[in-house]
Amino acid sequence: MVKITPLSDHVLIEPLKEEKKKGGIILPETVDKERQEKGKVIAVGPGKIKDGKRTSLEVRKGDVVLFTKYGPNEIKVDGKEYLIAKEEDILAIIK
Repeated sequence: MVKITPLSDHVLIEPLKEEKKKGGIILPETVDKERQEKGKVIAVGPGKIKDGKRTSLEVRKGDVVLFTKYGPNEIKVDGKEYLIAKEEDILAIIK
């Protein structure tokens, strides 16, 4: 298994696939091929260095987050899809 450690203010996200329901009918994934905008944080970088000091990230491993649709970069590791995003591409933490 490959271990990925993000650098700077980057965050490794596992996209969460949601079932699409309409009127009680579950629609297959093929109905909507749009990129997911919700995911679970798998790893975070140490933060950016600003004025000689490292600033920590607001998101933590395990957080479920909403992010911009086209901001993160897609990667595939051991056959599994992940996203790497800058912290600025993350819009909110879902509690």
